[in-house]
Amino acid sequence: METGAIPLNHVQHLQQLVRQRTVVMGILNVTPDSFYDGGRYARLEVAVQRALQMVEEGADILDIGGESTRPGSQPVSEEEELRRVLPVIEAVREQVDIPISIDTTKSRVAERALQAGACMANDISGLGFDPRMARVVAQYGALCCIMHIQGTPQTMQQNPHYDDVVRDISGYFEERLALAERAGVPREHIWLDPGIGFGKTVEHNLEILRRLRELTAFGLPLLVGTSRKSFIGRVLGDLPPEQRLEGTAATVAIAIMNGANAVRVHDVKEMVRVARMTDAVLGRDG
Repeated sequence: METGAIPLNHVQHLQQLVRQRTVVMGILNVTPDSFYDGGRYARLEVAVQRALQMVEEGADILDIGGESTRPGSQPVSEEEELRRVLPVIEAVREQVDIPISIDTTKSRVAERALQAGACMANDISGLGFDPRMARVVAQYGALCCIMHIQGTPQTMQQNPHYDDVVRDISGYFEERLALAERAGVPREHIWLDPGIGFGKTVEHNLEILRRLRELTAFGLPLLVGTSRKSFIGRVLGDLPPEQRLEGTAATVAIAIMNGANAVRVHDVKEMVRVARMTDAVLGRDG
């Protein structure tokens, strides 16, 4: 199997770690328009500095993305996405030995990122927007995260509807897992993400958190990303993103208590503490 530059030890490390304690994935958006930190890390040196800071704060994996997927966001070209993410991945890889995830829906971006040293493809489309994505993940022996989404970032918040949100997500996962396995992705290389905020109302998001344990039936690691999202602001009285830290902490703790194996967060230092405390309550010693 061709693996390019992918550090297979990172794949094995994450496979083991995610079964022992909560894995904390630090978000690094090198975009001008992400909902919380858009533009903050658009310059290479600033992005690398933030990556190193998140490592210092206890991140287990960095999730680097070059295309905003906030509601209503517009897609960018492969060339632009590569221009944003590749220099950051290469610079981080030179300076620190930490697993890196590429947050993309494009197979070519994923492939170039894996060649540069990433070990996971985090695809918000659940391998659905680019038919080549699953084959790339399989070819490189990478991990992948299959996220649930209803619609696209441009349409997903236009009156989302489910017969039963958790059962519908489960059915989606069954279809995507079959697709991944047909492409040759080993089941043990797959994580699942219910897609909080991606085609869901506030009540849908709350219900997913309440019933998250139902999704553990797949026997695969569950990644949950609630960090500073709009449903937290809505619940707490229309708070802006910069005032959603405490609400994020509550959702992270609840997600872990209800079966999440990994959490994707902006505020690494604070959420590492939340995760470790919650793990201690659950009797996980890491």
